[in-house]
Amino acid sequence: MPERIRVKVLFFASYSDLAGRESAEVIVGSPATAGDVVRQARAMFPGAERIPERPMVALNQTHSKLAAQVADGDELALLPPMAGG
Repeated sequence: MPERIRVKVLFFASYSDLAGRESAEVIVGSPATAGDVVRQARAMFPGAERIPERPMVALNQTHSKLAAQVADGDELALLPPMAGG
């Protein structure tokens, strides 16, 4: 039986609006990547499928790639593009 891991996903700004929440616990099979967690989160909530398939992410408060491995208890933030001025 594959191990399941829990990742806390944080939705920021417009992604929070799309998902209808600021955070959620996402459960994925191990081993898993940040991209696997994003795919699961996009599938879990109506509207979240409009979050890009490859958003910017921060894993445990550090900018990361979607190929990064995640572990049980990690935190993954989905970061929309920011406009600068």
